[in-house]
Amino acid sequence: MQPQRGSDPRAERAPQRRGGRRQPARIVRLPVRARRPLPAPARMTILQAVRHLGPGVISGVSDLDPTSVATLVIIGSTVGYSLLWLVLLLLPMLMTVQVVSARVGAVAHEGVGRLIHDRFGRWWALAAVLLVLSVNVLTITADLEGGAAALQLLTGVDWRWFILPMAGAVGVVLLFRSYDEVQGVLRIIILVFASYVVAAFLVRPDWASVLYHLVVPGFRWDPHYVAGALALLGTMLTSYVYLWETIEVQEERQPLEYLWLVELDAAVGVVAAVILSVFVVITTAATLGAQGEIAQTAGDAARALVPLAGPFAGIIFAVGLLASALLAVPVLASTTAYLLASTLRWRASLAVPEREARPFYLVLLGSLMLGAALAYVGIEPFQILFLASIAGGIGTPLVLGLLILLARDAQVMGERRIGPRLAAMGWLTLSVVAVAGATYLIQQLL
Repeated sequence: MQPQRGSDPRAERAPQRRGGRRQPARIVRLPVRARRPLPAPARMTILQAVRHLGPGVISGVSDLDPTSVATLVIIGSTVGYSLLWLVLLLLPMLMTVQVVSARVGAVAHEGVGRLIHDRFGRWWALAAVLLVLSVNVLTITADLEGGAAALQLLTGVDWRWFILPMAGAVGVVLLFRSYDEVQGVLRIIILVFASYVVAAFLVRPDWASVLYHLVVPGFRWDPHYVAGALALLGTMLTSYVYLWETIEVQEERQPLEYLWLVELDAAVGVVAAVILSVFVVITTAATLGAQGEIAQTAGDAARALVPLAGPFAGIIFAVGLLASALLAVPVLASTTAYLLASTLRWRASLAVPEREARPFYLVLLGSLMLGAALAYVGIEPFQILFLASIAGGIGTPLVLGLLILLARDAQVMGERRIGPRLAAMGWLTLSVVAVAGATYLIQQLL
């Protein structure tokens, strides 16, 4: 039986205060936003489930932005294949976070900023917003520079000429296209990520060595090895990725009987991101790593591939880098606007026109313009990445901790709150990321 479009068993639970005391949450019924008809869960085939994947895949793959690619490039060029096992080990940690985020978005159906404000107070909400916004703006700058560097390699035109057009094009799409159309564009961009796989095969790596390092962990106290491991653990899990997961699920508004499909979507996105990350490391390890050349950014890797593996391999890698930027920048700008708007209780949705959510769209465009402006102030790309890692090292564990608390909160989640095992995995992930991020930052500062 098809779910009815005008009803949903899900409810928005907003804590109320009376006389200074928190009261049980009120329940406000929300309409189902069903764009694609879904068969009954018991009758859904594997092919039908695959066709309805999308938001979680976009969110997961957006983690492979130019800043993350830069981390993987540095790892591949300094320690070769030897950290591939750790990339694979990220899978359960990233999957835990994305599934928790998907459930919060599907069940609570309210902006994370507002939920933090209502459940933990305005100071926690303000701290989360400021940290996430600072990370996002710095990452927008780094990702615009990464996309512009890819365009320079493809066209021969200096990268500075591409910063404003890229930011402007992203702003136009987000401002004048509907949420569904934006999702459609992002799905198309994801297909281009296959270029990372193609580039890996073009450089002809030692596949026996690749397989060995994927399944056999190795430990050594080499400075590059330790720095690479810490950077990977401390920078691959970024707050905008799991916040965007909650946002997309809120916008989709699937009935709760399809919660399993929402969580499957989130898991598939993580698997795709980890597989692509492995191929980025393989590409740079087989070329830069084999030649002893160290790259500081993803753009450096794309340029270095041309003499080492031929122009086609460099171009293919540059195309993947451009796709990474074009996927991540709109996600970053949108996440920034959604989080601030939900905290301040503004209307926030890419599904409504600009005149109905003007403050939301102003924040969105402002984050793009600020990110573009920072690209012209003369700060080196690796310094931008370092500043973003400092803010992220503080902000990501804080926001993730608050998200796990929300996912365990009966007033927010009702009977759909996460169980103790998933919560324990979430706290373990948070601990690993916090320790790795702090250690990495201390190492870099010293």
